[in-house]
Amino acid sequence: MLDPPLFDGGRTRITEMVPMALELNDEVVDTPPRDAASVLLLRDAANGVGVEIFMVRRHQRSDVLGGAYVFPGGKVDEADSAVVRDAALMERMYQRLGEPDLGREMAAAMFAAAARETVEECHVTVAVAELVPFTRWITPRTPSLQRKRFDTRFFAAPLPDGAQATHDNHEAVDSIWFAPRLALERYWAGDIDLAPPQIMSLAQLARYRSLSDALADFDRRPPPLIEPASMKIEEARAVAYPGDPAHSRRDKVMPGPTRLVFRNKRFEPEGGFAAFFEE
Repeated sequence: MLDPPLFDGGRTRITEMVPMALELNDEVVDTPPRDAASVLLLRDAANGVGVEIFMVRRHQRSDVLGGAYVFPGGKVDEADSAVVRDAALMERMYQRLGEPDLGREMAAAMFAAAARETVEECHVTVAVAELVPFTRWITPRTPSLQRKRFDTRFFAAPLPDGAQATHDNHEAVDSIWFAPRLALERYWAGDIDLAPPQIMSLAQLARYRSLSDALADFDRRPPPLIEPASMKIEEARAVAYPGDPAHSRRDKVMPGPTRLVFRNKRFEPEGGFAAFFEE
């Protein structure tokens, strides 16, 4: 537990954190992954160096990462496909996602779902045109921490001027603005639970010195596709990412470790905490 309560850069006091040890899943899931969208809501750090990200803690009874701190998001609904009707904007979204087989309406639906989830889970309205594709994660057939599979497009967005983000007290029971490195430090100390996509995303965000630098970097390259490979190392569960010798894709698509191993009731790099920040 944190004592005294943690402050995020001196701006927002948060409640005491209650970690819920996430349980490993060993079941193979044969159902296709469900389309989903998630938002990395960002702002400049209080000290002027780096960024802060808004995270919510899921309700303990949630069947998806219950008790963990996550980025706001959820499944893509059928109604999301009808939100964007402007042909030029739809084309831009389609090109920006870089998924030729997805189709223009479905590409626009991903953006619309991300914007909708931000309203529902953060009470913040973000224009679909302000969303910047960040990464795409597809859950492996043996999910690490849940028994569901998702094909999730992660988007980044700046906190709009004057907006105040807060959790919904339904799906999420707490929230915090975190400096990415601080979130990883709290995770390493056992104060909070994080799932691998959040861990790896935070490790990447910790490298940026400003919000504008981060968004410009995301905007200049296609969002990488990350398909984790589940495996065992000396009876320990692990997930490998592109660039790892155990992964079918040899080119590295994101900074940080290429492998996380489940030890000490958490996923961690083989090189210890410092490995989060390796190139």
